Amino acid sequence: MLMPHPAVLRTLVDEYEALSATGTAEARAQERDLAYTLCVSTGTRDVNDALRTARRWLEAASAADAAARPQATVVRPQATLARPQTGKARPQTDDGPRVYA
Repeated sequence: MLMPHPAVLRTLVDEYEALSATGTAEARAQERDLAYTLCVSTGTRDVNDALRTARRWLEAASAADAAARPQATVVRPQATLARPQTGKARPQTDDGPRVYA
């Protein structure tokens, strides 16, 4: 069975729950449409089963995402101090390649 993307599933669940709280005639029509879409998306026939399945899948996807995410590493900035010069400075000439021994 194909599974919907977790972001799409999260949107369907959130919209269904928001419409369930309103109770207007237009909201009930949209709620029925979302219930049907949730049932088809989760392979269930009852919206309550669809919501339970969707939440279970979302929890599993969240756990899998957290497990796959690399651990945070602390990156400390390096000091940009000038390196101390060792020895005497050599005079520069433009008469050819410079060879330092």
